[in-house]
Amino acid sequence: MVRLIMGTNGAGKTKQLIELVHTAVDSERGCVVCIEPSADMTYDISYNVRLVNASEYQIGSLDYLRGFICGLYAGNYDISHVFVDNLAKISHCKDYHALEAFLDWLDGFSYKNSVKFTVTLNGDEEDATDGMRKYL
Repeated sequence: MVRLIMGTNGAGKTKQLIELVHTAVDSERGCVVCIEPSADMTYDISYNVRLVNASEYQIGSLDYLRGFICGLYAGNYDISHVFVDNLAKISHCKDYHALEAFLDWLDGFSYKNSVKFTVTLNGDEEDATDGMRKYL
């Protein structure tokens, strides 16, 4: 399962993501991971969550992020939910068609490995591609 949260700057995407992270920690049996572009959520996220500061790993593309997620899962098969805050900023990609293809890959990974994904993306929902809309 992949869930996409879109909205413009200041729309409350990160706040919503933090609430969803805390709900996941309380309700899911597996490990919860949150990938963020910088260390902004350090004091907002429970210590039970594996918080990953993407800037420490110099993730520069969707391909790199794909490999990074695979590596996280290969190192811990108990991961049940991965949250990605600001996908475009982490991956340095603003091409909605490429982001759509990445979300489709996440959906396949989710199905195969029983891992849920919640992703935020800065942008207006009206600008989302048809393929992205199925994850909103």
